[in-house]
Amino acid sequence: MDVELVDVERAALGLLRVTIDRVGGVRIEDCEQVSRQLSRVFEVENIDYKRLEVGSPGVDRPLCNEADFRRFAGERIEIKLREALDGRKVFSGTLTVPEDDGAAASDAAAGVHKTVFGLEFEAKKNEVQVLNFTVEDIERAKLDPVLDFKGKKR
Repeated sequence: MDVELVDVERAALGLLRVTIDRVGGVRIEDCEQVSRQLSRVFEVENIDYKRLEVGSPGVDRPLCNEADFRRFAGERIEIKLREALDGRKVFSGTLTVPEDDGAAASDAAAGVHKTVFGLEFEAKKNEVQVLNFTVEDIERAKLDPVLDFKGKKR
């Protein structure tokens, strides 16, 4: 169906909420198609739910895995670290992704190879710093676009 599953949530009163995304953004037709397909599958598989809600993640889309961070390189994001850094856990800035796999943290004992991403943020007025992190360092992350709602003045 050319869509990506972002999240599945069971909410109160039997609501099953499915969040999807696709390159170029989710259209209402995508939500309708996924809803129809899931309704059929859930009926066959006898999945218990009262209502099914299929939607897009919105402008503040969560970033859940390494592929999400690669996809949204150059975008403004907000991250919350698991451990505080200089007394601070929440950072907002521009996501940077290494151009090659040279920027990686390795845990040789565990045989794990982790990509190190960067977040360019303004620490003080006109002073840009870079925070390096791996996906495992993050408690949560989301897109943090700057929206301009300036319209006609009244």
